[in-house]
Amino acid sequence: MRIRRSAQRSSARQLAVSGLAPQGSPRRWRSWRMLLVPALGVAVIAQLGLAGSATGAAATVAKTVARAGSVAPNPVGGLDCNGVSPIQRPAKPAVQCVDPRGSDGGRFEDNGHYIGHDEPSVRFLSSQPGSGDNTTLTERLPVEPAALPTVRHPGRDVTHTFELTIAPWLSTTVCDPHSTPMLPCRPRSDANAPSGTYPGAGAAFVELQFYPPGFAPFADSISCDNTHWCSALTIDSLECAADGTCNPNCTEPVNFGFIQTNGVPTGPPSPQLSDLSTVTPNRHTLLMNQGDAITVHMFDAKIRGGHALEARETDLTTGQSGFMIASAANGFMNTSPADCSGTPFNFQPEYSSARAQNIIPWGIGPYMINDQFELGHFEPCKSVSGAVIVPGSDTYYTNCSGPYESTAENPNLEPDDAPCYKFGDTHGGTAAPNLVTGCDVFTDAIGDLDYDGTPYYPDWPNSVRPDRFPSTFLQLQPTTNGGHRYPQIQFMTDTSATEFNTNCDLSSGAGCVLPPKGPGNFFPYWTQARVAGRCVWEFGNMRNGNTFGRDAQYGSVGPGTLGAFAGPIRRNPNC
Repeated sequence: MRIRRSAQRSSARQLAVSGLAPQGSPRRWRSWRMLLVPALGVAVIAQLGLAGSATGAAATVAKTVARAGSVAPNPVGGLDCNGVSPIQRPAKPAVQCVDPRGSDGGRFEDNGHYIGHDEPSVRFLSSQPGSGDNTTLTERLPVEPAALPTVRHPGRDVTHTFELTIAPWLSTTVCDPHSTPMLPCRPRSDANAPSGTYPGAGAAFVELQFYPPGFAPFADSISCDNTHWCSALTIDSLECAADGTCNPNCTEPVNFGFIQTNGVPTGPPSPQLSDLSTVTPNRHTLLMNQGDAITVHMFDAKIRGGHALEARETDLTTGQSGFMIASAANGFMNTSPADCSGTPFNFQPEYSSARAQNIIPWGIGPYMINDQFELGHFEPCKSVSGAVIVPGSDTYYTNCSGPYESTAENPNLEPDDAPCYKFGDTHGGTAAPNLVTGCDVFTDAIGDLDYDGTPYYPDWPNSVRPDRFPSTFLQLQPTTNGGHRYPQIQFMTDTSATEFNTNCDLSSGAGCVLPPKGPGNFFPYWTQARVAGRCVWEFGNMRNGNTFGRDAQYGSVGPGTLGAFAGPIRRNPNC
């Protein structure tokens, strides 16, 4: 869960081979402590090899003057995926992004606002060369219930996927020498991993995110439309030095590009230039039906003049495919921590293998090749109030009323639930009508910190077929070079960083609990089961296979877990 307080208002044969053909069902399924100084410190200047005094650097940051040959940021863009850059309005008010770890090992703050996530995941590990830069996964997308969502009985309501998770994703890491810890990075090299006093190479985090149908438009909400899944390649960097000093103007810049049938971004993907077109799907955006079987391949692609990360998706049901390459030619850029300017850049996989030491060096938890579900961004409502009219944009509401809001909001946790939209809202005629009245909880609040939204009730899939709840994702074991699967796994979740209501200590683990403290008393979990003769991963409330102790699979918070709940590294049982 990305939570923040914003200061800004192919064929049947292929299906049979995959084992993921729909089974008798209709075809419908993120403190580096923020130091609010006017410029980067002397340590940052030295680290970047920049000439001039700290005073000169201050003037550079204040004016955001671009370096020669670089691109200055526009007034709108993605300089901060948390939407709190003082020099730029966000192209999209909520882009799901990475949960950084504070320089003290605790929670991270961006311009004085806590930033955190709720992301239960399973990590796949392998020491095989190539397992860190070449990953393939085949999955069947969920099918939604035939009935519309209901808002009557928490834990027993008709629930759709967008109410449970706004962005399931598959992750990896890429080189970015301008990102924390701001050190040189050689692509596809295990020598980049943190070790001893070496903090690791400069790295960015990749999330190949999938967006469920039902609550459009994507530009200010969750979905591309009411019936299809879509997806995007996102790359998050962190502009913070080893001493915890960050550039407040571009703390966590994000590159964003939808997966496209022609591979051409819908708009500029870079943090400096992204705009409304970047986050608006077009006729070339790959749209996937509920229940379709999808093969995902992330790898280091050979392109003109070098290499860059490519994410390619093939819909085995329709035969369509799409891709996105994180290349300079496509408009991807890394960001200067001195002045927030961008430089066209080919992002390449950071590591050769997916061994345990290979992680994103600045995140909460040991993330690298992970399969994850982003939680905590939806509360269904009977009614909404507190209209906010944004000139030239959409109208949203701030307060949710209904059975999921049984008590008054604690203003220290959630001042409100914005943005909220009414059932049938077409957002000024730009989207299909919303399927339920509800709130995305990412504008003014710092997330669902009282855990009273749909994801924290047992409204999760409990069957491979849709009923009152969606059918579950069915995911085959991911593979790497030569079709080899990953021999080890580790369950983890960074929910710990959001647990203010139990005073969770990210170092000792005191006060850290699962499920988190809330009225629903539930937390979804991973299951490995045999379905249609194939060993698959499921997520939600599935009890048809090995549940690994349900919530106990996530282990505990303590020394060595980097602030997250993390279970032991264990053999991947493969059913």
